Amino acid sequence: MNEIINTIKERRSIRKFKPDIPAKEDIRQIIEAGLYAASGKGKQSAITIAVTNQELRNRLSSDNCKIGGWEAGYDPFYGAPAILIVLADKSRPTGIYDGSLVMGNMMLAAHALGLGSIWIHRAKEEFEMPEYQQLLKDLGIQGQWEGIGHCAIGYVDGEPPRPAPRKDGRVYFIE
Repeated sequence: MNEIINTIKERRSIRKFKPDIPAKEDIRQIIEAGLYAASGKGKQSAITIAVTNQELRNRLSSDNCKIGGWEAGYDPFYGAPAILIVLADKSRPTGIYDGSLVMGNMMLAAHALGLGSIWIHRAKEEFEMPEYQQLLKDLGIQGQWEGIGHCAIGYVDGEPPRPAPRKDGRVYFIE
């Protein structure tokens, strides 16, 4: 089977990570895969913020936990030590779709490199908060941005989950 199709079929969301931060070169390759995602009119407007600083990672986890309504101390990132946050330019009508494609590319790239990943939501709510808007300003990022998701990445702790059977009745041909 084609290597890319095999990667697509094998990738799973990981919910238990080892604490070791992946190599910076692997993180760069994952981000680069996201940069090659298709985008509306080829504008390439989605951006990625790579967080390997554990203090900021833990703050994101805590805020994400509050937004999600979990008890304090729960880690919605499942212990993943690196978080790649994808944001979409609010002025682009295809921004959410473009950012979603970036997320998909990055999760596939992580799997291809032997790393685990999972898409974690609530980036939209986080980046509506003043402290995260200030973070963008501190990074020199201008404009209006909407959080699309967190691509939590790291080394898988344990066995990856097995794929669920694919549901029937989801494909229709018109010939």
